[in-house]
Amino acid sequence: MNPRFLLPYPPEQIGGLPAGLDLLVWDGEGEPPPQRELDGVEFFCLPYMRHPAALALLPRLPALRTVQTLTAGTDDVLPHLPPGVRVCNARGLHDASTAELAMTLILASLRGIPGFVRRQAEEFWDQTFQPALADRTVLVIGYGSIGAALEARLAPFECDVLRVARTARESAHGPVHGIAELPGLLPAADVVVLLTPLTPETRHLVDADFLARLKQDALLVNVARGPVVDTAALLAELESGRLRAALDVTDPEPLPAGHPLWRAPNTLITPHVGGPSSAFLPRALRLLRSQLLRAHAGEPLANVVR
Repeated sequence: MNPRFLLPYPPEQIGGLPAGLDLLVWDGEGEPPPQRELDGVEFFCLPYMRHPAALALLPRLPALRTVQTLTAGTDDVLPHLPPGVRVCNARGLHDASTAELAMTLILASLRGIPGFVRRQAEEFWDQTFQPALADRTVLVIGYGSIGAALEARLAPFECDVLRVARTARESAHGPVHGIAELPGLLPAADVVVLLTPLTPETRHLVDADFLARLKQDALLVNVARGPVVDTAALLAELESGRLRAALDVTDPEPLPAGHPLWRAPNTLITPHVGGPSSAFLPRALRLLRSQLLRAHAGEPLANVVR
């Protein structure tokens, strides 16, 4: 028998699928399909940005064998997986969009765009010198496919890139340093971009000691996960005026009204929008089509995390 798939998109939107696939469609809103249909689901693609509703459905899928996310990170999914169920992530799907946002945050922060926007609202002409990205050193922590995409976008900006991953290796762009080398690299960085997944090892990787090693006016850009950064330690550095930050993710998240990060000096905050852009859907559909064809043919799936 063919596996039954529970998907967030109808087959005609995905396109290129063989006839005869046993498909159910649920986008995470409203009531899911009836239990008698859920009983046969073996492959469940979680609706993007609706994980809480989707994860609540897992106990109602007794035949489940595979969970497919449309996110690169799976830290919020893994604790909810039933025994024997594997999870596949969306490695590569968000490379372009997240790298693009990281570039936006770097340039906007360095060139003082938030301040100029405020001055525009006040109709005040404020002509000042601002730091450039040219001639700076950018340290990318968590150098994977998004890191490579970011480096490709950094290339025309006449800056140097240092790469750090869990283990040392060579990449197409140059050497990747192991995480053990990080303390010695931090003092050279003008910009630090966090792209690492959230794991027990990376939780509060950016702590008071990490931040103390950064030079005056260094910029910390977090497009990874909020808890990679110790918020209290970062706030201390921001409020002293020593460091800058551009944060697409925070801890806590969503950032509640009244939280001191909202008004911290030299801080730019975006509401976790690295992935949701016009680049998302076509790449999501391509990934899902490929995985469905593999599963239908009995071939190994891509991007298996566990």
